[in-house]
Amino acid sequence: MSELLFTAEELPEGFTYPRGLLRLVELELFELEPWWILTGDHLRALQEGMRGRYPTRHLVLFAKRQDNDDCVCFDMDTGKVSLVHDWASPGWEARGEFQDFNKWLHSAVDDLIEF
Repeated sequence: MSELLFTAEELPEGFTYPRGLLRLVELELFELEPWWILTGDHLRALQEGMRGRYPTRHLVLFAKRQDNDDCVCFDMDTGKVSLVHDWASPGWEARGEFQDFNKWLHSAVDDLIEF
């Protein structure tokens, strides 16, 4: 699959990626240890799995921690960025949230410094 991120056809109607995420991808900054910006087939496979595990959640996955099953997603229900512990039982997956992508990115940079 040649598309790094989800295409407009794959995204929920009306959703567009924030400029900050597009800039990271443009600069090929995919590894913000311990976070990985997910792309291509890996992104699509993990998104498909999360849809099956959490069918009531409306999430657009974009990053995953390398040292555990935490993922971050744009939450279409809240308009925020949700921290989701993938593989947790439904109802137990929510681990936190960020007001927006930039707030998550600042936290990810803090994680990078401490990792």
